[in-house]
Amino acid sequence: MFTLEVYKKDRRYKTGTILVSVEDHADLGNAEETALFLSEQGYEVKVFETMVTKTNAMTGEKFQERYDTPHHCSPSSETYWSN
Repeated sequence: MFTLEVYKKDRRYKTGTILVSVEDHADLGNAEETALFLSEQGYEVKVFETMVTKTNAMTGEKFQERYDTPHHCSPSSETYWSN
């Protein structure tokens, strides 16, 4: 599964862009077609693999989580396990 982050140029922000949408696609071919179409329309598109493998900080076991999970919400960080 792949995720597209679509950005639009906007000089009101420090980065010069603003996030317009996040789209999930089942296969890379479909994601690339959509990215190509949107980039031709003037948008900046970033493609990510939706699920990434990380290691649990407490048990050492591998697990899958979404690429955009905040660090403090991930069992792979010590912050998640501390009080």
